[in-house]
Amino acid sequence: MVHHSGSIQSFKQQKGMNISKSEITKETSLKPSRRSLPCLAQSYAYSKSLSQSTSLFQSTESDSQAPTSITLISADKAEQVNTEENKNDSVLKCSFADLSDFCLALGKDKDYTDESEHATYDRSRLINDFVIKDKSEFKTKLSKNDMNYIASSGPLFKDGKKRIDYILVYRKTNIQYDRRNTFEKNLRAEGLMLEKEPAIASPDIMFIKIHIPWDTLCKYAERLNIRMPFRKKCYYTDRRSKSMGRVQSYFRRIKNWMAQNPMVLDKSAFPNLGESDCYTGPFSRARIHHFIINNKDTFFSNATRSRIVYHMLERTKYENGISKVGIRKLINNGSYIAAFPPHEGAYKSSQPIKTHGPQNNRHLLYERWARWGMWYKHQPLDLIRLYFGEKIGLYFAWLGWYTGMLIPAAAVGLCVFFYGLVTMNKSQVSQEICKATEVFMCPLCDKNCSLQRLNDSCIYAKVTYLFDNGGTVFFAIFMAIWATVFLEFWKRRRSILTYTWDLTEWEEEEETLRPQFETKYYKMEVINPITGKPEPHQPSSDKITRLLVSVSGIFFMISLVITAVFGVVVYRLVVMEQFASFKWNFIKQHWQFATSAAAVCINFIIIMLLNLAYEKIAYHLTNLEYPRTESEWENSFALKMFLFQFVNLNSSIFYIAFFLGRFVGRPGKYNKLFDRWRLEECHPSGCLIDLCLQMSVIMFLKQIWNNFMELGYPLIQNWWSRHKIKRGIQDASIPQWENDWNLQPMNIHGLMEEYLEMVLQFGFTTIFVAAFPLAPLLALLNNIIEIRLDAYKFVTQWRRPLPARATDIGIWLGILEGIGILAVITNAFVIAITSDYIPRFVYEYKYGPCANHGKPNENCLTGYVNNSLSFFDLSELGMGKSGYCRYRDYRGPPWSSKPYEFTLQYWHILAARLAFIIVFEHLVFGIKSFIAYLIPDVPKGLYDRIRREKYLVQEMMYEAELEHLQQQRRKSGQPVHHEWP
Repeated sequence: MVHHSGSIQSFKQQKGMNISKSEITKETSLKPSRRSLPCLAQSYAYSKSLSQSTSLFQSTESDSQAPTSITLISADKAEQVNTEENKNDSVLKCSFADLSDFCLALGKDKDYTDESEHATYDRSRLINDFVIKDKSEFKTKLSKNDMNYIASSGPLFKDGKKRIDYILVYRKTNIQYDRRNTFEKNLRAEGLMLEKEPAIASPDIMFIKIHIPWDTLCKYAERLNIRMPFRKKCYYTDRRSKSMGRVQSYFRRIKNWMAQNPMVLDKSAFPNLGESDCYTGPFSRARIHHFIINNKDTFFSNATRSRIVYHMLERTKYENGISKVGIRKLINNGSYIAAFPPHEGAYKSSQPIKTHGPQNNRHLLYERWARWGMWYKHQPLDLIRLYFGEKIGLYFAWLGWYTGMLIPAAAVGLCVFFYGLVTMNKSQVSQEICKATEVFMCPLCDKNCSLQRLNDSCIYAKVTYLFDNGGTVFFAIFMAIWATVFLEFWKRRRSILTYTWDLTEWEEEEETLRPQFETKYYKMEVINPITGKPEPHQPSSDKITRLLVSVSGIFFMISLVITAVFGVVVYRLVVMEQFASFKWNFIKQHWQFATSAAAVCINFIIIMLLNLAYEKIAYHLTNLEYPRTESEWENSFALKMFLFQFVNLNSSIFYIAFFLGRFVGRPGKYNKLFDRWRLEECHPSGCLIDLCLQMSVIMFLKQIWNNFMELGYPLIQNWWSRHKIKRGIQDASIPQWENDWNLQPMNIHGLMEEYLEMVLQFGFTTIFVAAFPLAPLLALLNNIIEIRLDAYKFVTQWRRPLPARATDIGIWLGILEGIGILAVITNAFVIAITSDYIPRFVYEYKYGPCANHGKPNENCLTGYVNNSLSFFDLSELGMGKSGYCRYRDYRGPPWSSKPYEFTLQYWHILAARLAFIIVFEHLVFGIKSFIAYLIPDVPKGLYDRIRREKYLVQEMMYEAELEHLQQQRRKSGQPVHHEWP
C-alpha cells in the first residue's frame, strides 16, 4: 500500500504520468503491464478506510440512518495529510492492489469529464487541484444538494430514523388474519422491519409500514444484479473531436451572448443526479468498497428501495403451497386492500421554493414540472425517472418527444390552411360556383327538397377550398414522411435515454406466473428452460381454442360497431327529409349541415357508450385467453382496446370519406336503402366538408372528455374522500401514508389508457390529415395541456405507483408503425377519391383550355364547374316542371345518343385515380423506407461509446486481477512481475 505524497510521486515517476488539464494530451504508449488507466471516482474523500467501508455490513440499523461524514481537506493542511496517511484514518485512500480501488475518491470536476483514459495523470497535482478552499461554500452546496434534494427520506417509523419503503393496508374487521400473520412473519424472517399503526380518520383501517434495513437491501440488490455507480466516466476524444470541440466552444460563446432559452429548465434548481457520469456494475457486498457510497441512506434511491421491497412482497408465502405466494394474491382474496410505496412528503410548502428550497423530490416535481405555469418548460426527465421509475419516465419522454415533433407538423398544416385562406377568393372553382346564379341543382331528397341554385353553395365551396387546395398532396406526403421521422428519431432518443438511465444491458427478469394461470393449469407442468423448475403449462390445443374464441369476440364487437355506424347512416337518411321541411328557415336552408352536425353528435354519444362496454369485454376476452405473465396480459389487453376504440372512432369517418355519395345513382334512378330511403348525396361543393366536420367535432369533444376524466374525476373523488374525514382532524395532523391512502390508486391497467389516448390521437393526426390539415395543431395544443395534466395527476392526485423498469414503450411502438403504414394508404385514397384533386387535374391537362396549349395568361380551370356537372331533364321526374337541372357526375346529357351513360371523361378520371393511388403509395413508401434506412436506431457516437465502455470495463477487470495476483505474490515473498505469469 502506498499512502503518502512522496510515494505517490515516485509511483507517478515510475509510470511516467504527466497531464495538462487545459487540453487533452496525445495518447501515449503504455507499458505492457498497464493496458489502460482507471477513471476517477465521482465522490468526495471517504472518511473511513476501505476496511471500514467493508464493515458497513456489521453496522447497526441506527448507525445506518446517520449520514456518513465527509472530511474536508484544506490547502494549509495538505502537508499534515501527507504525513498522517499511513494511519488507518487516512483522508485519501488509493489502493493500487486492486485497480477497482483506484478511486482517489475525488470530487466531481468538469475539466476531467472530457479527458482520455489513455492520458497520464499527475497525482500530486490532482490532490492539490481538488482541495476545497471554501468550507462554508461547500457546506452550503452540500446542504442544498444532499439534504433537500437527495436525502428526501420521506415518512419515517415512530423512532424517527427508519425510512418507510412500502405501505400495506387492511381492515381490522377482515377475518383473514391467519394469512396476514403468516405473511408478515415471513417478511420479518426475510429481513424486513414492520410497524403497525391505525388510521386516524378511520378506526377500521390499519397500516403496516415496511422498512428494509441496509443488510437486507444489499443482499437483495446483489441478488437482483442491481447496477450501482462505481467509477466516474472519462470520455475518449480524438483529433477530429478536438477540432469539433473548438467549433462547439465558438458557438457556445455566441449562444451565451444571446438571450437564454425560456423553455430550458433552471439546472441550479435540480439535484445533480450525475448517475450517467459513472460506470455502473452489478452490486456486490464483497466489493462494496468499489462503489461510491457517500451516504448509506441515499446510496439506493427511494425507487430502488421500493422495487426491492415489492420483489420480496411478491415472493413471500402466506400459506403452505406452491402457488400461495405474493401480495397480489393477498389483495385479490381480500386479506389486504392496498399496497403502495409512500410519497416522499407533501407537494406544497408554506415557504417559497426559491428561498428555502424544496422539501422533497415530490415538492420539487410539483413546483418545476406539474404546475400549469410550467407548461412551456422542458420536462425534468431524470428526476421523473428517479421518483416514478423508468417506465413512467419513458412515457413522459415519449409524450414530450411526440409533442415537440408536432410543432413542425402543426406549422406546415397551418401554412396549408392559410394558403387556402389567402387564395380562397382567387380560386377559379369557388368563383364559378359563387357566380352560377342561373344554374339549378337537382333536388337532393324526394319529397321536401326543391331546386337549389348552385351559388347557394358559395360559402361551402370556399370552406372546402381551405382543406382541398394545391397544398393538400404536399401536406399528405409531408405527414407520411413526418410519421417515419418521428418514429425513427424516437428510437434514437430511446437509445440515448436507455444508455443515460443505465438500461442498456438490463434485461427484464423472468416474470412470475399470473395467479389465474397457475390455478387453471397447476395439474399440467413442464420444466421451465430458464429457471429449471417445474411450472404450470397451457397445452397448445387449449391455447389455440381460446385464442379463436377471443378473435371471434373481437370480430363480433367490430361488427357491433359497424352496426352502430349503419344505424347512424339510417338516421341521416330519415332526418334529412325532416330538416328539409323544417319550419325554422335557417335549418331549412342549411338542412344538409344540420343533418351532418346532429349525426356527428349522436355518433359521439354512441362512441362514448360503446367505450364503456369495450373495456369490460376486452378484459373478459383477455382473461379467457389465460395469458401466462402480466406483460402478456397487458399486451393482449392493449391490442384489443386499440382495435375496439380505433374502429369505434374511425368507422364513421371511413364511411364519410369513402362511401358517402358514391353509390347514390342518378336523378330518376336513385338507389334506395330497403327500397325506402334514398341514399344521401354529397353537398354540391363535395363531401370533404362533411369529413372535416366529422373529424373536428369528434377530435375536439374526445379530447375535452378525456381531459375531464383524467383530472376532473380524480379531483372529485379525492375531494369526497377528504370530505368523509372527520371535521376536527386537519390534514396537517394526518401522516403522509394516510394522505396517500386517501388518494386515488393508479389505473389498474397502468399506462395503458394514457398510451391509448395518445396513439388514437396519432391516428387522427396522420390517417385523414389530407382532409383536415389543422389536426396536428389541435393535437399540439391538446398535448401541451396533456403533459401538465398527467404530471399534476401523478404528483398530486394519485398514489405513488411502483417505480417499474422498462427499456421501451412496449407494444405501442408496433401499433404506431402500423398506423403510419395505414396513413399512407388512407391519405392516398382521400386525395384520389374524396377530394376533387384528380378531377381538376384531368380537366386541367386533358379537357380544359390549357389542354391544347391555350393562351399564356388563361386559367387552366376555367369552365371546370360546368364540365363537372351533368344535365337531367326535369320532365322525367313527373313534377310538372320543365327544363334541365344539374348534378355532380360525368354522364351523357339527355340529348346524347346514350343518355345518362358514363362518359369517356369518367373513365379517364377513374384511371387517373387508380394510377395516383399506386404512384403515391409506392413513392411515399419508398421515401419512408429510405429515411428509415438512413436513420440508425442507435447514434454512431453512442454506439462507439457503449463499445468503448465495455472495453474499459474489461480492462479494469484485467488490471484488478493482475494487481490482486501481485499482492498475493508480495505476501508470499515471490518476485512481482508486471505481466501475467
